Amino acid sequence: MAYTAEISRANPSCFVFLIDQSGSMENPLPGALGRRKCDAVADAINKLIQNLIIKCARGEGVRDFYQVAVIGYGETVGHAFSGPLGGRDLVPLSEIANCPARIEERRRLSGNGSGGKTEHLVKFPVWFEPRAKGVTPMGEALQLAVDLLKPWIAAHPNSYPPIVINISDGAATDTGPEQQAAALRQLNTSDGSVLFFNCHISEKQSQPVVFPASDDGLPDEFARTLFAATSPLPEHLAGQARAEGLDVAPDARGFAFNADLTELIRFLDLGTRAGYLR
Repeated sequence: MAYTAEISRANPSCFVFLIDQSGSMENPLPGALGRRKCDAVADAINKLIQNLIIKCARGEGVRDFYQVAVIGYGETVGHAFSGPLGGRDLVPLSEIANCPARIEERRRLSGNGSGGKTEHLVKFPVWFEPRAKGVTPMGEALQLAVDLLKPWIAAHPNSYPPIVINISDGAATDTGPEQQAAALRQLNTSDGSVLFFNCHISEKQSQPVVFPASDDGLPDEFARTLFAATSPLPEHLAGQARAEGLDVAPDARGFAFNADLTELIRFLDLGTRAGYLR
């Protein structure tokens, strides 16, 4: 199918982020200088939401080209926005822009034009908080995404298909994810099937793999399971990845293994470049 639908306020698309919040997310993320996985992933999700808001900002404000949901799974499974959006599922982007849980001030280094670096403070809005407790009920989280998207697709039958991005560091502890992932990918609009992308953060020491075409280089059995459950990259997303220097085969899938923080943010950014915004 084409994946060519224009995205507008009258015909929006949506993103659903599934975030592993199990106890093992306390462990360090590879290449993140000892930062906990849950902290690094929360920063990546908050940065991505901020980038979506910037992308959809126009003179009169933020346009609702997208609706966004964040589902956490660990000790519990549920919608994971914090602050005023707590308990909400799919939220229009303009509401998200107006309702961060809080705004932090963070220190950032940037070039000073003379070959050195200057430290300055930047505003960092937070909508999603890190959490790490419990097991990994990935199948239940996927089923929640299926139940969430069925009525959304019925209301937006001609939209650019929803994109679901799952970030996990371990094997599912329930019946997931094969059956639920198959049910998710079977949902479709007139423009294509729901896209299901995965980022698997393993405890194994191995080189990052981003947008592979096969599971040959994956040392982890569950990584191979997630790869098999992942959607192929639509050609326009594959083309954008190639334009950024990535070696992406025609049959590559929206999958990353053992991505460090830089690669994780890059993967999420590429994964959310949907259709043309109008």
